[in-house]
Amino acid sequence: MDAFQAGFFEEARELIAELELALLEMNDKRDDPELVGRAFRALHTIKGSGAMFGFDDLAGFTHHLETAFDRVRTGQLAVTSGLTNLALAASDQIKAMLEQAAGRGTADQSRAAEILASVNELTGAGDASAARPASPPPQPASGDGTGPVREWRIHFRPNPDVLVNGTNPLLLLDELRQLGELRVAADTSAIPPLRKILPERCYLAWDMTLATAAGRDAIRDVFIFVEDDSELVIEPLSPEPHARQAVLAGPRAPVRNATAQAAASIRVAAAKLDQLVNLVGELVTVQARLSEAAARSSDPGMLDVAESVERLTSELRENSMSIRMLPLRATFERFRRLVHDLGVDLGKDVELTVEGAETELDKTVIDQLNDPLVHLIRNSMDHGIETPETRRAAGKRPTARIHLSALHSGANVLIRVTDDGRGLDADALRARAVEKGLVESSARLSEQEIYSLILAPGFSTAREITDVSGRGVGLDVVRRNVEALHGSIELASRPGQGLTVTLRLPLTLAIIDGLLVRVGATHFVVPLANSLECVELTREDIQAAHGSHLASVRDELIPYIRLSEYFEMDAARPDREQIMVVETEHGLYGFAVDEVLGDHQTVIKNLGRLCRNVQVVSGATILGDGTVALILDPHRLVHNVIQTASERSGAGSLPGTDRRRNVEQHFHPKGQQDQCYAK
Repeated sequence: MDAFQAGFFEEARELIAELELALLEMNDKRDDPELVGRAFRALHTIKGSGAMFGFDDLAGFTHHLETAFDRVRTGQLAVTSGLTNLALAASDQIKAMLEQAAGRGTADQSRAAEILASVNELTGAGDASAARPASPPPQPASGDGTGPVREWRIHFRPNPDVLVNGTNPLLLLDELRQLGELRVAADTSAIPPLRKILPERCYLAWDMTLATAAGRDAIRDVFIFVEDDSELVIEPLSPEPHARQAVLAGPRAPVRNATAQAAASIRVAAAKLDQLVNLVGELVTVQARLSEAAARSSDPGMLDVAESVERLTSELRENSMSIRMLPLRATFERFRRLVHDLGVDLGKDVELTVEGAETELDKTVIDQLNDPLVHLIRNSMDHGIETPETRRAAGKRPTARIHLSALHSGANVLIRVTDDGRGLDADALRARAVEKGLVESSARLSEQEIYSLILAPGFSTAREITDVSGRGVGLDVVRRNVEALHGSIELASRPGQGLTVTLRLPLTLAIIDGLLVRVGATHFVVPLANSLECVELTREDIQAAHGSHLASVRDELIPYIRLSEYFEMDAARPDREQIMVVETEHGLYGFAVDEVLGDHQTVIKNLGRLCRNVQVVSGATILGDGTVALILDPHRLVHNVIQTASERSGAGSLPGTDRRRNVEQHFHPKGQQDQCYAK
């Protein structure tokens, strides 16, 4: 039963998210019957599931709200902002009641009574004192629909495992009685001999006649939890006006397309997926060792086995990683409620638009993405977007817009948060930074460097601390969380037009494709997604550059970083080096190495707490011979080099944007050490 209840809580939370999404869309499209139906079905499912597991208070509370939306469905009640706001408050109360049922909190019963009183007042249900959370009251015999009473024939044969799944079919018959007058005949033809009866299986079926004013959809909603696995026939005993096809499933040949769809997917605990990926990662490491051992062997049979294992491991890796990939839709859609509530609190009219919601990202990354996006949206709502009056005065439409978008870019996903507010004021940001002592008044900062100030710890342009902002921790949290995901942040703004914040995140944090390189006796891995090409660097090329770390690649000067110098490695420089040209947020850069060894499936291992401050290394991997190779973070490595060059030139403490100037002046040997790594 604990396992079934855990499934109920998980499903209920998904239904609440669906309910909130329907309510928020309904606020803009009040005449859309499909949105009303989505909200009604979500409430109906929560009510029925709650009653099934004995959570009568939850079921009773949800029933009253369900009744209100049923009246909306039948045209007796209009959709208003008051109704949607009340339903959103009820959704919050349902969340609290769910947490209480799960043993993780206490729901405020007085708040529930207030909400139900408002619901009854809105629907005209009578004395609010009677609207306390309780089991749903029976409906009048004629049903809760409109129009003439009609008779329906219902054949229902549940799945034999319906009892094992926690459903009591008799409760469904009781719910049918709430719609009208019900006559029931039990079908016992499938009951086996006594010695073959299994007590946990259901062998009964029921043939029923229901006289009700409710329509087919209302009858079908009673079986919403079980219809996918059951034989279900709902047909009128008399012709229906403007009738469409009545038989949903033949009495002895049920339609099971929904069942096939349900059977095609299963719900798996995230911990099991994590364990699977970890095991696949270990298998990749073992496979690499096997391939290396086979390469040293002259046994053709062993080579053949190693190649087969490599192929199977690669396919297993791709499949296991795809299982962890989830669309961003659920993450994006949950912010509609945040935008709605903040708009009410701040007196601003804001709409949220979404693009690329089907873009997939590793579940591990998605789980850590919520907080950064919350802070970015709150920042846009509070600092960026103006009040409707101010927007009208500026010639803008009074309703502002926040746009969430996602798209794939190689092995990364770009997530953008764009608003059409006032944008960033570079002069005001600089003045505020000088006032708070974050930069010196004489510092020479480019526009991009000034924009990056909003990501600094403790920085805020708000003069007063409110519930929304003013403490200077929001965008600092964004920066730290994104860096923890081995991602980067880009800012673009047009004064008076808005701000765009782009988060560049890796698709996965578990296994990546990389290029294995060697510097002396040490191996590094460069993510393949960042790598563009490999070129040769000779001593003649170095002499032609007159000591500057610049290489000519396809008639373009590319600055490069010699890894042996950056990490202060005691390694002899070969006559011919290799430059890996990589793409970073600062443009094209090269990493000079002794040798490029080739592709490598890289299982990312954390470095541990002692190395948590090493910024330019995103993890480590175990090679086929058992040695360890460090996985470089190209964005952070180049960022640190530019920052060091900028500081030495007196341009301030932030990464510069004049890449050529910094490179030509400061990319010299022994000039880019990462002191944390060196120690």
